[in-house]
Amino acid sequence: MSEAQAAPAGFTPRVFSGIQPSGGLTLGNYLGAIKRFVDMQGPEFQTIYCMVDLHAITVWQDPAALTRNTRELCAGFIAAGIDPEQSILFNQSQVPEHAQLGWLFSCVARMGWMGRMTQWKDKTAGKNAEAASLGLFAYPALMAADILVYHATHVPVGEDQKQHLELTRDIAAKFNHDYGVDFFPITEPVIEGAATRVMSLRDGSKKMSKSDPSDMSRINMTDDADAIAKKIRKAKTDPEPLPDTLDGLADRPEARNLVNIYAALADMSAEQVVADHAGQQFGQFKPALVDLAVDKLAPISTEMARLMNDQAEIDRILARGAARAREITAPILRKTYDIVGMVPPAS
Repeated sequence: MSEAQAAPAGFTPRVFSGIQPSGGLTLGNYLGAIKRFVDMQGPEFQTIYCMVDLHAITVWQDPAALTRNTRELCAGFIAAGIDPEQSILFNQSQVPEHAQLGWLFSCVARMGWMGRMTQWKDKTAGKNAEAASLGLFAYPALMAADILVYHATHVPVGEDQKQHLELTRDIAAKFNHDYGVDFFPITEPVIEGAATRVMSLRDGSKKMSKSDPSDMSRINMTDDADAIAKKIRKAKTDPEPLPDTLDGLADRPEARNLVNIYAALADMSAEQVVADHAGQQFGQFKPALVDLAVDKLAPISTEMARLMNDQAEIDRILARGAARAREITAPILRKTYDIVGMVPPAS
């Protein structure tokens, strides 16, 4: 483990991260999160990955769709390379300690902290914030609980979630200070990789999103080889050839996005991609990206479809993962209650 990755003294090196099962897993989810989750499996860390269904309901979800989306996300994790024997894989609502610690952290966090969250401001901008759910406002406290109920030392996050992890660190520090303990670790963010923020194929200034009205703006992880190829061929670019340095892409967001996607899929740096393809027009570069993307992504969509045909097995995997998770969370929550002063159940 590198010095930058070293766990805080006294804590097991442990990674936690989660994705909302709100439907429509995209290339952005894969390159920005799931691929990195896979890469972090190994002897350096205990890895814990979660479908955060409690977060999903901060806005209304159709119950049947939520059930399907949770299973599909689990299938996506496994198809992409998450090993449910090597990692702990589960859905959040099956581990009640998340919500229980979330309430305690709602009492530690301050209203001002929540009000400064950029995502809260973005989601309520120009709207009646009073009509938004309390959960949407307060969910960063639950996110902190998701992480700290495992004493997680590292969290792989995209740039858009870095502020919430900083809040998690603030909550841990305030809890430790308020109760005179050194109980919760100050979790480290892990932000790395060429495509931690994948942009729309139609507008390089916007993040790739499942909510974009145009399906051509994104690659869905359920897309087959033909759909993947079509979307890349039709992705917005510009008439200029690829430069020989990244500086030449500074004002070319669509071109930079495709270079980043290539780099992330090929496990190489964006600098190396530009060096290898310098001078090429996109009529040459796009076919190379198509071949790479189909090779890497089509097997994932095929395996996801196979897994979704055996939903009982997915449910068994989630239940087993939840049981393993609770082996960690239950004693941490009991100790937290003890620190706070809750009377324990009679033995």
